Amino acid sequence: MSLVSGTGPIDTHAHIDQLPDPRAALERARDAGLAAVVGVGMDIDSNRKILDLARAMPDLVRPAVGLHPWAVREADWRENVDFVRRRLPEALALGEVGLDYKVKVKKELQVRALAEMLELAARLDKPVMFHSRFSQARSLEMLVQTGVRRAVFHWYSGPLDLLDRILDAGYLVSATPALAYSPPHREALAHAPLDRILVETDAPVEYQGQASEPSHVLETIRLLADLRGIDPGQARDLTTRNALDFLRPRGGV
Repeated sequence: MSLVSGTGPIDTHAHIDQLPDPRAALERARDAGLAAVVGVGMDIDSNRKILDLARAMPDLVRPAVGLHPWAVREADWRENVDFVRRRLPEALALGEVGLDYKVKVKKELQVRALAEMLELAARLDKPVMFHSRFSQARSLEMLVQTGVRRAVFHWYSGPLDLLDRILDAGYLVSATPALAYSPPHREALAHAPLDRILVETDAPVEYQGQASEPSHVLETIRLLADLRGIDPGQARDLTTRNALDFLRPRGGV
């Protein structure tokens, strides 16, 4: 799979299947100059939609498949993980997966499902889009234990000492539109080295009263540039280079 067909910015994390009109939003992203949009899945249904969009727009959409911790259920987690196992080889990345200790999903069930997916990602050397709400330390432990070489802590807003451990392990963090309003997120993204940051929208998440879409990654870049005191063009080029390196297919076994 060729990663990108252009040199523009990359929205590295968007729930494009949840957009009101995904194809129209993706055309707007193309018109805005984006080189690629990584569509992340949450369960079997959304994974299928992401894969369909990637087939329909192969020059722009790069698919990630996964089982989000919010979607882990006793009744069907095995079916979801088996789907990921079958389809991950054709996807660019594993995601969105992770641990969320604030939702009412059994922690042990989240861990069991996640461990199987991380082991697969490690074997295939796929990058991982990681959700880690109130679980960053355990999340880092699992990534290291399973041998995952590439992971990004999506929307990181946790403690800085733990961020240092994440960075020391070789992992990245992502900047989101929450830079406009979240002090913990701003603090984390002010702390992380620029060469360890990706940009995303987490579309269709709302910010400033507006639902986001992939083209709004340009606003994420502007917010990051303002936070770090650099030119937006420099922030765009740096984060695009980071994304290309992070997402580049390696070809595991």
